[in-house]
Amino acid sequence: MPRFKPTNYQQTELIALNFEDQLQPGTFEHAIHYLIEKKLDLSCFRERYKNDETGRVAYDPAILLKIVLFAYSKGVTSSREIEWCCRFNILFKALSCNSVPHFTTIAAFISDAPEQIESVFSQVLLVCHEQNLLGNELFAIDGCKMASNAAKQWSGTFKELEEKRGKLKKLIRHCLNTHREVDQREAKGEEKKQRLEKSLATLEKNFTKIDEFLKHNAPRLGKGKQPKEVKSNITDNESAKMSTSKGTIQGYNGVAAVDSKHQVIIDAQAFGEGQEHHVLQPVLRKVKRAYDELGISKDIFNAGVKITADTGYANEANIQYLYDEKIDAYIPDNRFRSRDPKFAHQKEKYGKRNQHPPTKPQVMPPRVFQVDIENKRKLKTGTATKSQSP
Repeated sequence: MPRFKPTNYQQTELIALNFEDQLQPGTFEHAIHYLIEKKLDLSCFRERYKNDETGRVAYDPAILLKIVLFAYSKGVTSSREIEWCCRFNILFKALSCNSVPHFTTIAAFISDAPEQIESVFSQVLLVCHEQNLLGNELFAIDGCKMASNAAKQWSGTFKELEEKRGKLKKLIRHCLNTHREVDQREAKGEEKKQRLEKSLATLEKNFTKIDEFLKHNAPRLGKGKQPKEVKSNITDNESAKMSTSKGTIQGYNGVAAVDSKHQVIIDAQAFGEGQEHHVLQPVLRKVKRAYDELGISKDIFNAGVKITADTGYANEANIQYLYDEKIDAYIPDNRFRSRDPKFAHQKEKYGKRNQHPPTKPQVMPPRVFQVDIENKRKLKTGTATKSQSP
């Protein structure tokens, strides 16, 4: 019989562990640790704390920033999962010095400090420039649709939301009337009464939610010369309905501008609109302002930088903006065939096919048909004449 080394999972053992030794040079976790400890100014975070004399001691924002950035690099975005990693993952333990922030602390740190996190992003961009990681020759712009923590059924124009509020009001009245009828009956209707009370509470909650939103918000308008009302969302009014390859979602369009040398993200924004051509100008203006404020270049686009984007960012307003600002951009034109004289003959050849598109066949309603009572009676008796095929 073969022999193996004995194992015992119930044994207890003390392990001498140095957290800094776990952050090996050349790894991403070491880069995060070094940047935050040596290069970044986190005074903007520390100004938010007022517990120098009284109050409970807080987690160091440097610790929170390290574990959040490292978690995001691994695709972990849930605050609960980040807390779990700090409790059981050795690399998270090393970055947090064996501290385990509660998930509510992590969530509050992320959501309550957007300006401070943007300041950190700018400092990291400056460090990348000092380390010669930015080529500043080609910037690629693209985006992806991301779902938000909001339901699609709570979206609609103000007219649609008012109609929904009216329907909820009618349902509430119906539940109340049914509840009164059940109260007048015997005790055997107690179970139905409890269901009605539960439904009534849900309807009243939804009605109040819509009513409060309509009272304290204005209709949301789209962009353009003559902006039209777009659908609002009661839960997250900055998000929007968007079509994706996997269906319609309620979310954001995350757009990033990337330097081509080492794929360093130089700008990242989230827009609550599905159409991409509206977001090109805000992204370019922010990149230009960021490079100017950091002292990298006063006008980065006139320094020979090229811009690339897909056809979703092409429209006449953007083309005119790029021409006026003298930006060297390469964006496929989705309407070039209509303006290119080389394709004029194709319009004459194939345009006639689309002049009269095939009409949708009309469905005949049942009322246009008449039942032949006499022939129906003969069919039952078997005396009806069968039509002969030619």
